Amino acid sequence: MQPDYKNWVPRGLLAGVFACCAICLVLSGIFGFSPLLPEGTMRLMAGIVLLLLAVCSGLMGWKLSVMYRAFDYHGNQRVSRHIIESVAGQVRIPDEGVGLDVGCGSGALAIACAKRNPQARMVGVDLWAKAYASFSQQLCEHNAEAEGVRNVTFQKGNACNLDFPTDHFDVVVSNYVYHNIPSGNRQAILLETLRVLKPGGSFVLHDLFTKRKYGDMNAFIALLKQMGYKEARLVPTDDGTFLPKKEAARLCLKGSALLVGRK
Repeated sequence: MQPDYKNWVPRGLLAGVFACCAICLVLSGIFGFSPLLPEGTMRLMAGIVLLLLAVCSGLMGWKLSVMYRAFDYHGNQRVSRHIIESVAGQVRIPDEGVGLDVGCGSGALAIACAKRNPQARMVGVDLWAKAYASFSQQLCEHNAEAEGVRNVTFQKGNACNLDFPTDHFDVVVSNYVYHNIPSGNRQAILLETLRVLKPGGSFVLHDLFTKRKYGDMNAFIALLKQMGYKEARLVPTDDGTFLPKKEAARLCLKGSALLVGRK
């Protein structure tokens, strides 16, 4: 039995974009050259607009295809696998301790952390929303079984409102989760994740920590220190640490960084 960690680019999204390209291309021909519309400015404009939409969706499809190949967990590039293993390599859970993976997806990071910390236990939570319909709790459990990992469990959960008591976990981790959550205040989501971390516990959160998505992260780190966190720092990973700068830009991962520290 082989694990199936799927792809960070949903296949349905890729198919949908190319379908949109094809439809717009066909419609541009129909409205641009058929007698359905009388000759003139309206017919010409309809053809041009639809053709531009076809070109834009085609370019988007090409970009997503590049990313899809790179993020294939068992493909030639294996970028997602490298990133997962690199994040898991930062995680140390005390023996008999418990770690939490927020937004576990297909279970890759939770399983990787569990394998590296066999005397501890990992819990993975996710909404498994429609945008990633191929991800599920059953898929995570299948992957754990395929990897022979028994010290990990999975359950449904919402990163914005975790169903765990305060000061509950020894470690909290995540990988490219929070930027996917529609929110005007992603720093609040980070605080919700850190709420469930025990005093003395550590956090390893990997995401696109850009100002546009998160606001002023230096101010957030200062806030954590004011709240009594013993350590909090942002470590860029798009500078060759996980990915070379050009590769990160090519795969839309520019701004990737680890938010790490101790409570």
